[in-house]
Amino acid sequence: MARSKLSSDIYQIKVTLEGSEPPIWRRFQVSGNTSLFKLHLILQEVMGWEDCHLYQFMVGDTYFGPSDVADDLEMENDRKAKLSQVVPGEKAEFAYEYNFGDGWRHQLLIEQILPKEPGVRYPLCLAGEWACPPEDCGGLWGYADLLEAIQDPKHPEHEDMLGWVGEDFDPNAFDVGEVNRRLKRIK
Repeated sequence: MARSKLSSDIYQIKVTLEGSEPPIWRRFQVSGNTSLFKLHLILQEVMGWEDCHLYQFMVGDTYFGPSDVADDLEMENDRKAKLSQVVPGEKAEFAYEYNFGDGWRHQLLIEQILPKEPGVRYPLCLAGEWACPPEDCGGLWGYADLLEAIQDPKHPEHEDMLGWVGEDFDPNAFDVGEVNRRLKRIK
């Protein structure tokens, strides 16, 4: 027998950075009561962004965004929209775009809607692969150029790019424990 969808149910979401190869993705769980504004904050943490650019959600033909620009950009206020109200259910897909200049578009898939587990703190990141690209690197093409430069010591921009991104940047790295520590800061 199918369960009815409740706003207190837990949504398991897989988010993938569109066009990334290999795919940069995360799997996490949030309450259906989560506003899209809070989902934005959660996505910033699970992906590794720094929350310093505009963003929007696209659910079907409806756009949701920050309250201070929603009216100007003809979009709905993301603080008033709950995940369980705007996403129809399991297997539904919608998009999140961050940094309109670099055009980081993320595809979100509702994998499952589950009952809340007692004693579990949500949001919760379950898995993921690959590091988030650095802010302001120029979108997917700029990121590809950055990776090429830092991985080739003979590349003419190797030292500059390595200095900009930091010697400890590892494009293969993803630490689910660190993500969950950051998620605990979200109220």
